[in-house]
Amino acid sequence: MNKSIALLLAALFAAGGVANTQAAGPYRNPDNKNLSDPLEGTYPVPYKLPVVSEITAQLERVRGFIDRATPSHIVDKTTGQPVTEFGTPVAGAVVEPSPNDFGIMNYEMGVVHAGLMNMRAITGDAGWTALTERHLAFFKERTPYFRAQEEQFKLGRANSFIRFIKPHALDDAGSMTAAMIRARLAGIGPDMSQQIAVSGDWVHKQQVRLKDGTLARNRPQAWSVWADDMYMSIPALAELGRMTGERRYFDDAVRNALQMSGYLFNKELGLYAHGVHLHDLDGPQFYWGRANGWALLAVSDLLDVLPKNHPGHAKLLAQHRRALRGIARQQSGAGLWHQMLDRHDSFLETSGSAMFVYAIAHAINQGWISPTTYGSIAQAGWAGVSSRINPQGGIEDGVVATTLAGDHVYYYNRPVSVNAMAGYGPVLLAGAEMIKLLNNPKLVITDKVRTYHYRPRTP
Repeated sequence: MNKSIALLLAALFAAGGVANTQAAGPYRNPDNKNLSDPLEGTYPVPYKLPVVSEITAQLERVRGFIDRATPSHIVDKTTGQPVTEFGTPVAGAVVEPSPNDFGIMNYEMGVVHAGLMNMRAITGDAGWTALTERHLAFFKERTPYFRAQEEQFKLGRANSFIRFIKPHALDDAGSMTAAMIRARLAGIGPDMSQQIAVSGDWVHKQQVRLKDGTLARNRPQAWSVWADDMYMSIPALAELGRMTGERRYFDDAVRNALQMSGYLFNKELGLYAHGVHLHDLDGPQFYWGRANGWALLAVSDLLDVLPKNHPGHAKLLAQHRRALRGIARQQSGAGLWHQMLDRHDSFLETSGSAMFVYAIAHAINQGWISPTTYGSIAQAGWAGVSSRINPQGGIEDGVVATTLAGDHVYYYNRPVSVNAMAGYGPVLLAGAEMIKLLNNPKLVITDKVRTYHYRPRTP
């Protein structure tokens, strides 16, 4: 940021002219009241105990950005005019394009709904899920129209609702299935059980698998296992198990979590490879940040609903702890994590960092890991992530969509964009979980020796 702009923003913030805007660092710790302390350093991100009201205000801006970026209207792409008659479908009818290229049926939107539902559960404010209710009502109302459009015109991937009508990949089905089930169980929005059945069936029965039952891809190269697909499948299977009470879904989720980890997890580094090709299991591995985030979110979600007496529970929890330990070791001095986790000359990236903050804070809140060891790591991570929320609620420095590649040149040079949708849900999740961490009655947080200490509250 230009120095003069930084000074202007700092002045506006001090005067209340720009709500919650932060100037660029360096920062001093405001919790240290001794401004002349010679042992107090300066930091590249705000180094202080987070405040619940500040986190809430930031997430409200993020929610507003997403709401503006996700219209739920139908237009005729040939004329640009709204479609108002839904008796007979027209070939040009599409969901109004997002000004930020946000897809309301994309897997990224499933994560957004998860974050919004978490904030509603924490605050008791139903306004947090108004966007979720709007989207689900739109799906419920307009799916028959687009199904009829597909039957008549055979548009395939050009059909705006094709992800719901004819899923063809885990990206189409898994994340949104999990979100729709969570909403249904929480009584949020209309009953989406018909769509849950279609999308859930794809995950459980139709996606390609290896001979051992591991969910896989046969594109762009034959028979590959991706860490991304842990999130695109495991939470949906887990939620199907919770909704139906049928153990087969839990068994499938656990099998895939453990087997995918077997293919992808490097025990020495404590990191997940982005993916492996079965024709070359000894090939070089690439430890992309967001891929590791997808893996951690998936296992977190599974552990949340998996019965503790399930035979895979202990193995899964042990694996999750190993992964969290590996991620914690890679945190940068700015609180964020790098695009390539083991390559600290790669850029600092927001979406994966937000996933790690959520996974660490959530594991503390669930009692899976020690607050003494990990509490300040989560707090420092949130300091980095929150510094990437701009005044309009946009998420800065999130990397755009990234395929499984075979060279570091590709990964190092992926663009970042405020329109990279994958960062928005994780930031909501991370902020919500930090609020829970700060309010956790089982913890004590102290500020001593110019840093922060989390410990269990003694009876």
